[in-house]
Amino acid sequence: MSIQDTIRDQVSQHKVVLYMKGTPQFPQCGFSANAANILRACGVTDFFSVNVLADPEIRQGIKEFSNWPTIPQLYVNGQFIGGSDILAELYQKGELQKLLAA
Repeated sequence: MSIQDTIRDQVSQHKVVLYMKGTPQFPQCGFSANAANILRACGVTDFFSVNVLADPEIRQGIKEFSNWPTIPQLYVNGQFIGGSDILAELYQKGELQKLLAA
């Protein structure tokens, strides 16, 4: 199974997937911490997270999968939503909450 297949499986098998540096409990960068906090603020406490620092292959593979150069990356219902800045913007507009509730 290729790394792209692994990522495809992760985003299709879980409603909310956050690729981040570290874990939701111990984020390893401010942007990843911010993304996890925004999800919690939306009432999402149980999301699938992938620590890209633990797996260099996933760290590179997710950038190719999404064609997005930075981490964190959020997927909801198999769709790429964006990184930390986009999450913050969607959250402030109330759009992220609707997306996560759907």
